[in-house]
Amino acid sequence: MDNLLFNKILNRVQKPARYVGGEIGSIYKDKDQIKLRFCFCFPDSYEVGMSCQAIQILYHTLNSDDRIWCERAFMPWFDMLKEMRDCGLELYALESKDSLKDFDVLGFTMQYELSYTNILAMLDLSNVPLLASQRGEKDPIVACGGPCCCNPEPMADFVDLFFLGDGERLNNDVCDVIIRCKEKGLNRHETLLECSKVNGVYVPSLYEVTYLENGQVEKYHPLEGAPMPVRRRVELDVDSLPYPVNPLVPSMQVIHDRPSVEVLRGCIRGCRFCQAGFIYRPFRWKKANTLCNQAYSLIHNTGYDELSLLSLSTSDHPELEPLIDGLLSWTIDEKVNLSLPSMRVDAFSPELAEKIRKVRESGLTFAAEAGTQRLRNVINKGITEENILSGCKEAFESGYTSVKLYFMMGLPTETDEDVCAIGDLCQSIVDLYYSLPNRPKGRSVSVSASVSCFIPKPDTPFEFCGYAGIDELHRKQKLLREHVCSRKISLSWHDAETGEIEALLAKGDRRVGRILLNAYHDGAIFDSWGEGFSFERWEKAVRDAGLDLRFYAERERSFEETEPWEVVDYGIRKSFLKREYMKAMNAEVTLNCRQQCSGCGINQFCGRECFAND
Repeated sequence: MDNLLFNKILNRVQKPARYVGGEIGSIYKDKDQIKLRFCFCFPDSYEVGMSCQAIQILYHTLNSDDRIWCERAFMPWFDMLKEMRDCGLELYALESKDSLKDFDVLGFTMQYELSYTNILAMLDLSNVPLLASQRGEKDPIVACGGPCCCNPEPMADFVDLFFLGDGERLNNDVCDVIIRCKEKGLNRHETLLECSKVNGVYVPSLYEVTYLENGQVEKYHPLEGAPMPVRRRVELDVDSLPYPVNPLVPSMQVIHDRPSVEVLRGCIRGCRFCQAGFIYRPFRWKKANTLCNQAYSLIHNTGYDELSLLSLSTSDHPELEPLIDGLLSWTIDEKVNLSLPSMRVDAFSPELAEKIRKVRESGLTFAAEAGTQRLRNVINKGITEENILSGCKEAFESGYTSVKLYFMMGLPTETDEDVCAIGDLCQSIVDLYYSLPNRPKGRSVSVSASVSCFIPKPDTPFEFCGYAGIDELHRKQKLLREHVCSRKISLSWHDAETGEIEALLAKGDRRVGRILLNAYHDGAIFDSWGEGFSFERWEKAVRDAGLDLRFYAERERSFEETEPWEVVDYGIRKSFLKREYMKAMNAEVTLNCRQQCSGCGINQFCGRECFAND
């Protein structure tokens, strides 16, 4: 890299700390002493990427192998992107400042669908061919992992291989195969064929797809002995997995500016809208003692004054009380704030509220998801209005004056009555606050309702449903806005147009890659940001591809249809999803996994019922 040119560019952009590297915890190796160079690529800004726990874990697990040097790259923001393009500066890794095209493997994480165009932009900026079919022997292998790989097909034309499932050991296993292939002198295709033999690896070039006349997928045809379907990798003993207690410390403030400990993986609840709750099954947890030791090391190695417990539902940890007590035994004295972002409202208690407020007071967030009990039963949320009001009452009596509630709009079977009930529930919380004789005196209440547009996702019981549609969601947003009168209640919305494109990319097949390519060539980047998203651009990209946006996003799907994501197996049986869908249509509740096994199929990874030995 031309250092003089680099310094000139940094002087012309905002937040140059995004692009310089050198953070505490960075790992440097001698390029002449390693056998494989891997770049972990996060397709969003530095602030977002450095808030992602996956980058911390995989950076350290890969670098634990002396043969591998893992570096990092992030999507440059608009100003830096323009400077780099104008000056011909290729995208580089933060540690070595070498161009990404010089690496053996570029590993992208697919955390959310609207980052897909950023993956194309990062490849383009590195002078790596966008289409996997056009890459030669000297080009890097492009790999993707993360939750969106449960439907890899929209990105299949651009990716050489996908990592499915838990990556702590999978990534290193694949790198070991690639090193051995390099030593044997195997070509690119032979190397990918060897990688496809690793449990949890999907190589899309080894599969052909045929389609029916109605546009639906007919069948996947595996080639050269490739497995069908490809099963995801599952690590059952998360307590023993490597965890970085000397993490990278960002050189600037990031979105989640605090270290996190992952307390558990998976979820027992079975909320029918929640993709993460299904694709991260089975439910696994770390011991309280392990977590306390990791948390202590994290804080003392980084100097932060806040710690977050990371999970889908922290309150379901079987050793929650000893875990909290163990953490508070030192966090109070050292004035370290404890953040529990994934607590269920029905698990909230005055004792817990008092404990987590001992260092710093903050607002509380509860996920109500729907305004009526009927609709909460449809989505199998497993909480009642009584639970919600009781949790809020205990919070108010403990000194809290602000509550944030998460809701969804556009859920299956939703009516206008359900929409208005969101406002009614918020008003009930306001009224509850002022009815309490022991509420905090002289302080008013604040109730915030964040209402997202429901997007049906693969591997959930609602994968058969369609997106509600932009016009219908706009109508319902207007209805709710007019129904809420109190100034104590604030409403915020998610954009219905971005939801339509997210649904397209979540449920699309391999042909959707044409749409992605068109959108990128027309300027689509940072689609998850207001500064970057253009619905008109995406509509044009769909038209130019000769495809139908609503066919992918809004169409109801039959049980018999072959879905694009059936080429991979995340362990959830389609028969289970059908049963849960039918129960949802009848507003029937399914008990959580600890109470009764629902036969989802994930116990194929355990060899027994998930909680048989509890």
